[in-house]
Amino acid sequence: MRQRRWLELIKDYDLEVHYHPGKANVVADALSRKAHCNFIEARPTVRVLCCEIGDIEMPTALEAELYNLVLEPTIKDQIIAAQKQDKGMAHIRDEIDDKKKACFKLDEEGVLWFKNRLVVPKDMELRKKILDEAHTSMFTLHPGSNKIFKAKILVDPMKREIAKYVSECDVCQRVKADHLKPAGMLQPLAVPAWKWEDIHMDFIVGLPRTQKGYDSIWVIID
Repeated sequence: MRQRRWLELIKDYDLEVHYHPGKANVVADALSRKAHCNFIEARPTVRVLCCEIGDIEMPTALEAELYNLVLEPTIKDQIIAAQKQDKGMAHIRDEIDDKKKACFKLDEEGVLWFKNRLVVPKDMELRKKILDEAHTSMFTLHPGSNKIFKAKILVDPMKREIAKYVSECDVCQRVKADHLKPAGMLQPLAVPAWKWEDIHMDFIVGLPRTQKGYDSIWVIID
């Protein structure tokens, strides 16, 4: 159908098709590349960092310890600080004292955990930062939603948010291939000899939820 559409478009023009060898087709070949191959992100690498450190003049060996670099994660500290300011976290702590929340626990520093996962309050900016770190950083390389959810640092139920975040990732939609089996041919129903002999059912899901709480339609065709 796509070829037919293009044929219907170009038949109105007086065209001539000429062959160009690959070495003469440089511009068209560059334009046909995928979007993620057309640019290189300017991010600092280990080699660049080593070169910059090598340019630093160290006065003496005794003072060299003043120039040590220490890399510490900051997202965990931000989560702990957000827990102390969130009202919902205070409510969960009260229920832990009453032994109503068996799955939650507090460690020695007063940090709230859900089983072995760090609880993140409903701070959308903080959650966005966590998902960016778990999905788009140079150390993760765009994993799927299941791999992100199985990570050790996760949170108050975010599985739906993770799936939505990955489905909206532009790089994943452009690059990752679909591994599902191709859909087969349509199989129409046979002509029945009697009513209710052959029934077709279909489900329309994902609709906006109504006031009574419905979000799907079940269609039955006799």
